[in-house]
Amino acid sequence: MNIPQSSFPRIVIIGGGFAGIALAKKLSKKEVQVVLIDKHNYHAFQPLLYQVSTGGLEPDSIAYPIRKILKDFPNFFFRLAKVEEIRTEEQLVLTNIGNIAYDYLVMATGAETNYYGNTEIETNSMAMKSIPQSLNLRSLILENFEQALLTDQYHERDALMNFVIVGVGPTGVELAGALAEIKKGILPKDYPDLDTRRVQINLIQSGDRILKEMSVQASEKAEGFLEGLGVQIWKNMRVTEYDGKTVTTDIGERFETATLVWAAGVKGVGIKGLDAKELLAGGNRLIVNHYNQVIGYNNIFAVGDVACMQTKEAPNGHPMMAQPAMQQGKQLGENLVALVEDRPLKPFRYKDKGSMATVGRNKAVVDLGNFKFQGVFAWFVWMFVHLFFLIGFRNRMVVFVNWVYNYVRFDREARLIIRPFNKDYKMFKD
Repeated sequence: MNIPQSSFPRIVIIGGGFAGIALAKKLSKKEVQVVLIDKHNYHAFQPLLYQVSTGGLEPDSIAYPIRKILKDFPNFFFRLAKVEEIRTEEQLVLTNIGNIAYDYLVMATGAETNYYGNTEIETNSMAMKSIPQSLNLRSLILENFEQALLTDQYHERDALMNFVIVGVGPTGVELAGALAEIKKGILPKDYPDLDTRRVQINLIQSGDRILKEMSVQASEKAEGFLEGLGVQIWKNMRVTEYDGKTVTTDIGERFETATLVWAAGVKGVGIKGLDAKELLAGGNRLIVNHYNQVIGYNNIFAVGDVACMQTKEAPNGHPMMAQPAMQQGKQLGENLVALVEDRPLKPFRYKDKGSMATVGRNKAVVDLGNFKFQGVFAWFVWMFVHLFFLIGFRNRMVVFVNWVYNYVRFDREARLIIRPFNKDYKMFKD
C-alpha cells in the first residue's frame, strides 16, 4: 500500500461513512498514524439518497471526496481498496491492492440491504443503500415511463407505472412521498400522452404501523400525509416472492409491477476473519463492549451500523442510523488516544437527539425528546438539520438552491437516464 513507516501507532479504519469520518476527524493532529480504507473515494450522505433516486438531487450534491475532508490532517493516509480479509493473529488487513499491518483496527464498514435470505427478491428488486444503487433506481423509474409510452396494453402499462416499496422506515416513507409528488406535479408535464393518474404507489409493512421507531403521534400523522398524497399503505403484510413481474404476499395479495424497492431491513457489512458466529449479534453486527471493543480483542473496535453494543436501554444495540455512528466515532477517537497514552477509557453513552422524516412538500414529522411536531414547521426543521450535517459548503449551497428551485417551480431537474438500467421488459408483454 506504500504507507510510510512511523514511530506513531498505526490505526487502520475500514469504512468512510459517518462513523469512520467522525473517528478520523477526532484523531486529527494526534500522535497516531491513521490509514482509512474504503471502496469508494467519497463519503455519501445516505439520508438523501432517495432524492437522487427521484431526480431531486444529483449524486455529487450529497457526496464529498474523502481526501478533501481530511486533507489538512497530518499522518493521515487514504487508500481506495476493497478489504478481503482480516488476519487478527498477524494484525494484518488484506485488500485487493496489498496488505497492511495495524496496531489498532476499527471496523466502520456500515450496513447493507438485508434480504433475509430471499435470493429471488435480492436478484429482482431494487435497493437504495448507495449512490450507484440510487442511480440505478432513478434510471429504472424513468425507463418504465418511457416503456409505458410504447404499449397500448392497459395491464402492461399499469404494471410499468406501479411502484411497490417494502419497508416503512424513513427510507420507505420518504421515497413513497417523493414518488407521490412526482406523480402529482411532474409526470403530467413530462408525459402528457400517458394517463399518469393510473400511477400507483404501494407501501408495504409487515407490522401494524409505519415509522415504528418514532412516536405513535408521528406515525399516525405521517400515514395521514401519505394517504393524502395518494399512497396506498398495506399493513400486516409480508412480501414472500418477486420474480421481476409479480409480487406475492403472505396473505394472497399480488401486485404486477416492474419496480419493487426493498427497504425492509439492513445488516452489518462483515469481513472474513471477523465473521465467527460468537462475534456476531442479530443483523450480522459485531458484538462490542461499552468501549466499542469487539469482544475477545483489545485492539479491534467496531463503530456505527456494524457495531452492536447491548445495553439495558438498547438490548439489541443502538439504532443503525447516523446519530449513533457519529457519536461512537467521536468517543472512540478519544478512547484510542487514551489507550495510546495509557489512560483509562470512557464508556460510550448514546444521547438520542431525536428522529425525523419528511413525507413531501411542507410535510414532515419530528420527534425531539418531549417535543413532537408535524407539518410545515417540521419540514423546515428537517431541511435545516440535513443541510447542517452535509459535508462541504458547496454541497450545502447546491442542495439548498435545488430545494428552493424545486419548491418554487415544483420541479425536479435531475430526471436524467445517465446510464440505462436495461431491465428485461419482455415478461410484461405476455
